[in-house]
Amino acid sequence: MGDDELTELRVELAKLEIAHADLDRAIDALTRVGGDALCIQRFKKKKLMMKDEIAALREKVLPDIIA
Repeated sequence: MGDDELTELRVELAKLEIAHADLDRAIDALTRVGGDALCIQRFKKKKLMMKDEIAALREKVLPDIIA
């Protein structure tokens, strides 16, 4: 994997981590104010999908090397 590709993956990983955190805060806020349950459920599902994407990107960027 080249340096440019690795840099792109790290940027994408950072963007996803920020979006995941933003979504988490939105879910918390909606839950506190008694927001629409369906909307909260959709946000939680999207957050889970993002978590899987983050895990996959982390695996590419930081492979688990057993020494």
